[in-house]
Amino acid sequence: MISKISPSVSAALADVPHGATIMVGGFGGAGMPNELIDGLLEQGASDLTIVANNAGNAEFGLAALLKAGRVRKVICSFPRQVDSYVFDALYRAGKIDLELVPQGNLAERIRAAGAGIGGFFTQVGFGTELAKANGVAKETREINGEMYVLESPIHADVALIKAERGDRWGNLTYRMTARNFGPVMAMAAKTTIASVHELCELGEISPEHVITPGIFVQRVVKIARAVTVASGVKAS
Repeated sequence: MISKISPSVSAALADVPHGATIMVGGFGGAGMPNELIDGLLEQGASDLTIVANNAGNAEFGLAALLKAGRVRKVICSFPRQVDSYVFDALYRAGKIDLELVPQGNLAERIRAAGAGIGGFFTQVGFGTELAKANGVAKETREINGEMYVLESPIHADVALIKAERGDRWGNLTYRMTARNFGPVMAMAAKTTIASVHELCELGEISPEHVITPGIFVQRVVKIARAVTVASGVKAS
């Protein structure tokens, strides 16, 4: 019987290696797999390359991972925000590398990895510093009178994503905007670990409603939904 359900977050993350490239879903707070990030912090893997929309907020989630000195490089679209002071301090001190990627390019580079596309040409970034990789100019091409830059796919060893519902085969659905990068990241990683709030029986999720098919998911772990009490404080 095929079952991709992990008994705990720690079990799901146990074999994440040092030096891994890890994709982390989320757009701001929407769809951020915070429990999986916390589990990775406890697990101990270091020298990581993180691929995400941003570089962390305050001192929780990704920012906590950065503060612990576990991240070597960040590939993202929005490294600086009002509360991104952990990343700011590390970057200014030369303790972390950054690859800045426009958001559309980031999504398409991840999608290209999952779709088996060797690269794609885009107008975004042409004529700017973003048209270089490690100081070397990327390939450019004129197409229909416009100049384009060749972008390469981004692959990952592990993707950490947050879904709403899943079954033991790894089929997933998402809640509204929490979907964001989850589907493309699941396709681009060797191992996808998904947290879900609801575990469903096979067939309970209609095939028409499956967003990420189980073929792209290796592990599913159930996470209790946070509950907001009268005082406004979230409790498990």
